[in-house]
Amino acid sequence: MMAEQNKEVAELMKLLPSFVEEQIPFNKVLGLRVESLDMESVSLKIGMKEELVGNPVKGILHGGVISAVLDVTGGITAAMGVLKKMADRPLEEMGKRLLNVGTIDLRIDFLRPGLGRYFLATGSLMRTGQKVAVIRMQLHNDQDRLIAVGTGTYTVG
Repeated sequence: MMAEQNKEVAELMKLLPSFVEEQIPFNKVLGLRVESLDMESVSLKIGMKEELVGNPVKGILHGGVISAVLDVTGGITAAMGVLKKMADRPLEEMGKRLLNVGTIDLRIDFLRPGLGRYFLATGSLMRTGQKVAVIRMQLHNDQDRLIAVGTGTYTVG
C-alpha cells in the first residue's frame, strides 16, 4: 500500500507545475515557471518583461511582483510540506489539505533593486505543523545576486 501511495504522491507532484503555471491566472500574468520541486524545496523562475517594471526610469522589477513571486513560492513550499507530512494518507485527503493552503503572514525584505534578465525564487521549509507551515524564501537575479528575502506563514490545516 505504501509503495502505491508514494506513486500517487509522485504523480500529484508531476501535475503541480502545470497547475501552478497554467491554472492560476495571476501566475500566467507573471510568467511563472517551476524550475524544481521536491518535498523540501521549490524553485520558480520569472523573466523580466515590461509589464513587471515598477520604476520605468531604472527598469527595475516592481516590489509587488517580488512579493507575489515570493508568496507563491512560499505557498508551494508549504504544500510540499503537507505532502511530505501526509504521504501515508489517502490521496483525496491530501488533495483537500492542499486546497486549503493559504497565506497568514508574509514579510519581505528588499535588499537590492530588481535588475536582471530573469529571477529565481527559492523556498525552503522551516517547519510544518498540524495547522501552520513556516517558509523561508529568496529571490536572486540572473547574476545570482540576492534581491529579496522573505518569511511566510501559511495555513496548512
